Amino acid sequence: MTIPGLPADDRELSPFTGYTRAHWEAAADGLLRAAWRWAGPSGALLDLPGRPSVSGVRSDGLEGYARTFLAAAFRVAGADGKDPHGWLDRYAQGLAAGTRTPGRDDAESWPVVLDCHVQGQPMVEAASIALGLRLTRSWLWDRLDSGVQDRAERWLRGALRHLPSPNNWYLFPLTVAGFLDAVGRGDAETARARRRGLDLLEGWYRGQGWYADGDGRAFDHYNGWALHLYPVLDAHLADGPAATGPYGDRLREHLDSLSLLFGADGAPVHFGRSLTYRFAAASAVGLGAVTGHTPLTPGTSRRLLSGALRYFLDRGAVDAEGLLTLGWHGPHEATLQPYSGPASPYWASKAFVCLLEPAGHPLWTAPEEPAPSEGPDRVLALGGPGLLVQSTRADGIVRLHNHGSDHVGPAQGESAAEEDPLYARQAYSTRTGPTAYSNAPDNHLGVEVAGARSARRRIHPLGAGQGDGWGWAASWHLPVFGAGPATVPGLRVESVTVARGPYELRVHRVLGAPPGARVHQTGWATGPAEPLRSELHPLYGWAGADEVRAPAGTACTASARLPRLSADAAGTSLYACLARLADDVRTAPVPPLADAVAEVRAVDADGVEVRWADDGSLTRVRFAPLTVDHVRAGR
Repeated sequence: MTIPGLPADDRELSPFTGYTRAHWEAAADGLLRAAWRWAGPSGALLDLPGRPSVSGVRSDGLEGYARTFLAAAFRVAGADGKDPHGWLDRYAQGLAAGTRTPGRDDAESWPVVLDCHVQGQPMVEAASIALGLRLTRSWLWDRLDSGVQDRAERWLRGALRHLPSPNNWYLFPLTVAGFLDAVGRGDAETARARRRGLDLLEGWYRGQGWYADGDGRAFDHYNGWALHLYPVLDAHLADGPAATGPYGDRLREHLDSLSLLFGADGAPVHFGRSLTYRFAAASAVGLGAVTGHTPLTPGTSRRLLSGALRYFLDRGAVDAEGLLTLGWHGPHEATLQPYSGPASPYWASKAFVCLLEPAGHPLWTAPEEPAPSEGPDRVLALGGPGLLVQSTRADGIVRLHNHGSDHVGPAQGESAAEEDPLYARQAYSTRTGPTAYSNAPDNHLGVEVAGARSARRRIHPLGAGQGDGWGWAASWHLPVFGAGPATVPGLRVESVTVARGPYELRVHRVLGAPPGARVHQTGWATGPAEPLRSELHPLYGWAGADEVRAPAGTACTASARLPRLSADAAGTSLYACLARLADDVRTAPVPPLADAVAEVRAVDADGVEVRWADDGSLTRVRFAPLTVDHVRAGR
């Protein structure tokens, strides 16, 4: 299903996606129309159908109100207050009803905002409500009875007085404070919330436009839809682009790499938590266009935005009722988290930030231009987050090699039982998803001891770099086990990925393996009906190859299979292989993967040299100390 009422494609203005501003307006209206069928008597709670979150159905109903309100606010504010469907009247009525007796167990009252570990989810929704009220102030807030305004302020201030989760949640009080300041209700409490949020944000910045989501090493789509969106939009609404300070510059730099994380089909890389927010992954692209803090042309920005929106609408993200489902394409349980509820997908509303630019803006009038992934093959190393991006024009696939993002808190132990497929894998892409926790892990170097396979939890980056047409990233991790002893004394895995064209050179050094241990390297998980080729070719250290089934599938296919290499391990051992993910339909016939390399040899006991067949260039990886070099033939 898709959203009813979308206009016909406009392939003259938008040759890549067919979508225009009218499609975005129709999409917002269609999503709102469907969601409001599930509203309570006065519209304070939108109780969408589906599995409840751990926060409970009342919190889920508030989430339905708050997240859809954000879409309505962008829609109406971008139309300079024109509201032909009367959305703001509904939200005004819901605001009045929800704040009348907060905490009461009735059909309309909102839950109160408490500490994150008690009843924290309303704090998240308070930020959406505050931002929606700020965007629509002239048409909603300023027309409210003063009593309703006072009640709303009291409820919102709960976000300033309670403990957020130790991550992007600190930007929710900042957003609430920004609204209260904007409507003349600021004070020392709002100033303190703003200062606290921005101070923490400074400490989380890791360079190249990337923030960690808290004090650990979680780098994911929260960068775009939270860590950049809230502070940049807050400053922009206050005083315009000139007031955004370093946050605008960081957004611009972030878009240099984020823009490469969308495939030619419009898909964002399937990586990290909360992926049921879907096309919210493109919200930072819209934010950059709105604020002017972007390296992208208007035509490229719209191509990315509309590509992401259309990708999901064309693949079942909306059900027969017109509601966004909990999943990726359609419903998909493994994509979800315990906090995911029926209205959670409506954080996708953040992508509608692009509607803040009026119809005459170049974002909507310039012809679409190709996405970065549709240009020449690229490799981009991001040393701060420890990521390596690899894109190939022939098939439009983008791959993200993960040597630095793990979503393990600084005080959290490394338990194999908490292994998260959305962070633990070595690589992710725009065409594949990770296998389920219960199945064989894709893109994984596992050590097997006494029949138990190791998990990858905390990832320690060792470096990243790039040259002309190639790049690398490296990390080490402590293998942990779910059966028997949790760790093996002295056991450690060091890993390097070198990306070049469509090829991934994966090199590992396993240290301290006990007698009888084995190692396994898996590749990309693809479905039997997909036109994708997933290959692994052993170069050094590997003794056997086979294929593994993943019957639970991925977010992209109902069932999957993945190639696997295996070998014995004892003491310190070195392993190298080539991996490739390609689209057999979009690409010309490709040579066998084995033909990509002309020669492989060990360098002492701690490295390998690989000579490439196409141009004779040489890639050298050594671990003691870590060095990665790529030398052209004849040099």
